[in-house]
Amino acid sequence: MAVQRESTRERILEAAEDAFADKGYHETLVEEIASRTSLSKGGFYFHFPSKEDLFFAVIDRLAGRLSRRAEEASASCESPLAGVDAALSEVLTRLGRRRRLAKVLLVQGYSMGSAFEKKRVEIFGRFAAVIQDGLDRAIEAGEIAPINTEVVARAWLGAVNEIVVNWVYHGTPTPAQALPVLRTILVGGLERLPKADSGADKPEAAPEAADG
Repeated sequence: MAVQRESTRERILEAAEDAFADKGYHETLVEEIASRTSLSKGGFYFHFPSKEDLFFAVIDRLAGRLSRRAEEASASCESPLAGVDAALSEVLTRLGRRRRLAKVLLVQGYSMGSAFEKKRVEIFGRFAAVIQDGLDRAIEAGEIAPINTEVVARAWLGAVNEIVVNWVYHGTPTPAQALPVLRTILVGGLERLPKADSGADKPEAAPEAADG
């Protein structure tokens, strides 16, 4: 029973994601989402108390997928700093491939007021945690100079948000066009620490003069 319930919930989320992407939050009707899943209106409300609850569940689902992709991209890299770079690239690239869903995730809920803003802050906190963790590890590894990583992570996400929202509304610059510039500014702007010299790289010491 629990498996069937979870399966139905997933079908509703899939249908809602498509509907919100196609028509937006306010223009999408509960009846339309229910019909896409062959559920009655009552069956829909059994799983989600309101359209707002469903919308936030869709956002959570989208953000969860994106966060996992960023973590996987980061984990595949040899160094923490390269991992942070990869996570930034992954988030911007994936949002750039799905403009309608980027609109759902970052734009469409603003008319809902403080409820959406609270959810947006929560979601951005997840992404910030991924970036901050990578930056902390980069500091520990001696790749970058100590810095307030929470502030850096939030600043990075603010830049990503601005690029994506402007692209959703105006179509340019695309995330793909913006990515090289953002990497130069955000990743390249971190103060790098010089790599420790190995003994093999040091010049040989001059022999001491013999006594006498």
